[in-house]
Amino acid sequence: MSVTRHEPRKILSCVVEGGGLVYTAGITAEDFSLGVTDQTAQVLAEIDRLLALAGTDKSKILSATIWVPDIRLRDGMNVAWNQWTGGENLPARACIEAKLAGPDILVEIAVVAVK
Repeated sequence: MSVTRHEPRKILSCVVEGGGLVYTAGITAEDFSLGVTDQTAQVLAEIDRLLALAGTDKSKILSATIWVPDIRLRDGMNVAWNQWTGGENLPARACIEAKLAGPDILVEIAVVAVK
């Protein structure tokens, strides 16, 4: 099985293809001064970009793992999520409360999609 890594960084690759599947790293927003809805919109736009690098798109996402530092942020995150998905091709999903890498990071999302 061949493996293709896109946009490698010091400790991870942003997206990896293998076995017909595409995996993103945990993606966070660029602008941490924004609220959770806008941070989520930034994250989802980046996921769109990364999936396109691997030749796929959000309609082929199998699963999504979402981390928020306070589960009460889930409703705000879901506003952007629902706009992004349009209620179609919904993946299996988990939303987990977890301490994130910095206090201003309000959401982190990783997805797995088919090629």
